[in-house]
Amino acid sequence: MIIYPDIELQNGKCVNLVRGQMDQPVVYDVDPLEAAKQFAAQGAEWLHVIDLDAVDEGGGNGNCDLVCALIKAVPVPIQVAGGIRSMNAVDWWMEQGAGRVVVGTAAVKDPSFVREACTKYPGKITVSVDSRDGKVVVEGWRETTMFSPLEFARQFETMDVAGLIFTDIDRDDDLPDSSLAATTEIATEIILPVIASGTVKTLDDVSTLRYLPNIAGAITGRALFGGTFTLAEAIEVARA
Repeated sequence: MIIYPDIELQNGKCVNLVRGQMDQPVVYDVDPLEAAKQFAAQGAEWLHVIDLDAVDEGGGNGNCDLVCALIKAVPVPIQVAGGIRSMNAVDWWMEQGAGRVVVGTAAVKDPSFVREACTKYPGKITVSVDSRDGKVVVEGWRETTMFSPLEFARQFETMDVAGLIFTDIDRDDDLPDSSLAATTEIATEIILPVIASGTVKTLDDVSTLRYLPNIAGAITGRALFGGTFTLAEAIEVARA
């Protein structure tokens, strides 16, 4: 299981959003470039970088210059996310050296776009599925669709996607009734490799995910930047 350090960018800074609130970020006193280099030094196989400004803008430039600098600064591939909604955007990020491109809202609103991107870049497109109260949400978690995560994810099983990022927002928000049940269900029921997001708060969570079926990776940022554990510690547990 691969641990993906999560670098969330807003206004050029490393942040973390609490309950998806764009206007109330937790801002970390660390330079994004230094954070990326430290994660690489600790053994990261991949970095997950999301441009929150691009998400908020529904696309656009956001922190693209900074993300490009990160791609050039570290020797590990970067999975780029945030407001990517057109083939032009996918092409541009591939030209900049992105290891993978993550498609979220656009996958809901235009699934044919995902198929086109996967045909052109097989194994380079990751689909992001964000779930709240059992429904897929889009537009930075602000809009709720009628799709369940499982029925939505199934359509991508016939496409050459790199995997599926599944974010259980209820779990990420620490709701009292939250559990790993939703992550377990989608990982068990679909054939795509699943990267769990929003579930890792402690090393015990890493250990638990490692034993779930079809979990190829876990994205974690808050615990790393908050000092709950180091990336090296998480990798050791994931590989144990």
